Amino acid sequence: MAAKIPARKRVCFTYQAPTAGHVALAGDFTSWELNPKPMKKDKDGCWKLCVNLAPGRYEYKFVVDGQWLPDPAATECAPDPYGGVNSVMVVT
Repeated sequence: MAAKIPARKRVCFTYQAPTAGHVALAGDFTSWELNPKPMKKDKDGCWKLCVNLAPGRYEYKFVVDGQWLPDPAATECAPDPYGGVNSVMVVT
């Protein structure tokens, strides 16, 4: 019997930055800087992106006009290799 593949879940990320010109989502699920996902800004200046993720623990950051920033709304974080922190998202 083949192993059951866990269903992916739609996870939405948001970042409030009304004056930013470009915001992207980068994390271990995007191969970090190799494939950051561009986010879209709404009329209120909130950048949004939804991705499908399998259950698991993921580390990520936002890239705001070239600056790597943790998610201020994240409830968990982990140290990054550069002396800062990555935000953590757990998908169940």
